[in-house]
This record gives sequence, C-alpha cells and structure tokens, in this order.
Amino acid sequence: MSISQMKKSLTARIVQEKIYNLLMQGKRLDGRSPTDIRPINIVTGLVEKADGSALVSMGGTKILVGIKTEVGSPYPDRPREGSFTVNAELLPLASISFEPGPPDERGVELARVVDRSIRESRCIDLEKLCLIEGEKAYILFIDIYVLDYDGNYYDPSTIAVLAALATARIPRYEVVNGKLQKTGEYFNLQLQSLPFTITFGIIKERFLVDPQIEEESALDVSLIIGVDEKDNVVSIQKNSPGLIPENLLEQMIETASEKTKTIRQKFCEALNIGK
Repeated sequence: MSISQMKKSLTARIVQEKIYNLLMQGKRLDGRSPTDIRPINIVTGLVEKADGSALVSMGGTKILVGIKTEVGSPYPDRPREGSFTVNAELLPLASISFEPGPPDERGVELARVVDRSIRESRCIDLEKLCLIEGEKAYILFIDIYVLDYDGNYYDPSTIAVLAALATARIPRYEVVNGKLQKTGEYFNLQLQSLPFTITFGIIKERFLVDPQIEEESALDVSLIIGVDEKDNVVSIQKNSPGLIPENLLEQMIETASEKTKTIRQKFCEALNIGK
C-alpha cells in the first residue's frame, strides 16, 4: 500500500469513528438525527421541449429529470402494453468524482434502482399506453441528470421521476382507418402508485438515512429500500459489500415506511394532488 493510500485509509477510519460516536449520541455531522432526511424542494415543468420535467433538490444534491414520448412497437411478449426506459447520467459538473463519457456503473445502477421501484409498484398502467395491439404503443424515455452531488442521489432521483411523470403532458394519438393520427391534444398519466425510496447507511450496528457526501465515504454498507403508499416493499438494492444484521434490516424497513410517508406528503403538497 502506498503512503497516499495509507493516509486515505487512516482519514476514512477517523471520519467513520467520528460519525459513529455521533450516532451513538443520536446526532449527525450536519445536526440531523440519524433518521432525519434533508429538506426537499420540487419544481416541475422547467424543460419546455420535454413532455414532462422536474428539478428536485434534497439538501445539496440536485436532480433534473426529463421525459420524452415516442410511438413505437410494443414488445412481442407484451403486445397490449406500452413501455418505458430509464437512463441516468452523472454530470461531471456535479462532482469531481464524476467523469465525462458514457454512463458508468454508478449511472447504470441509479437507473436500475429507479426503474425497479417504478416497475415493481406498477406505478404506470402500461396497458393504457397501447394504441394498436401488437403494433403501436407509447414509449416513455425517462432521463435522469445529477446536476449537483452532496450524497444520496437515489431518493431525489425517484422523487424527480415521479414528479415529471405526474405532470407530463403526453401527445394524444387516435386510430383513424387503422392509422395513427396526432390530435393536437394532450393527456396526463394517471399514476397508480407513488413508490419512494429511502437510502440507508450502516456503520457497525448503527444506521442513518439520507447520507450526505462525507457520511457516504465512511459507511460500511449502503442500502436503498423502496416503499409504496400501501407499505409494500417494492425494491431493495444493496449497493456495497458487507453484511446487514437481520434485526437491523427489520428496523430499516420500518423506518423506510415511515420516511416515505413524509416524502409522499411533501410530494402531494408540492404538486397539489391527493394520494
């Protein structure tokens, strides 16, 4: 091990011990309690050329989501359904740890976590996106951009995607003599579920939620749990090596259920919807 690696390792251990000692006292580096999430701000309709868009900040982390719609062929094994795809890009301007070029494994993982929560909760009624069975259907392209990174881009990304979906205006087509024609009208997606995620960090036998960037560097294990409004766990993603005690997992699921209720309330107030 080089001297620089030894210094980095020693610094990480010192920071971890500091964070752990604070957790033992029910405190955090930024003054939060272990289960407090950072303030959330949601703005929609920012990108004029997108069918739906949202900018969400969670503390110092900022996420922009844009949605574009196209008409294409449904999957052969799902002829009565439309589809959606999620992509994520960690912009170099957001952090010195993000490099230019095609999406790396972190961007791929972020897209998969969000996709899984949306898909497994059946948030979107894909059958309503079918235009001509087996021939034509709506395809939603959901793009996530991490604009500013101060730890935990998973939870604000999920919020931003749901906000963009909830406020999207989709061009309406109708079938005339077996052919599709644009009507000039638009329709809104009626979301069937609001599945939000909570990101956990574990240090020894303690956990915290919504880690900021300095805390992330000191974690033993990181875990993302998605929960819908019926308290169903719709996704779990362990994105770092390490073991999670069974009793701790049960506590984290309970905490995720509680904290997603808080996010859901904030979300519905920001978008003026009932859920």
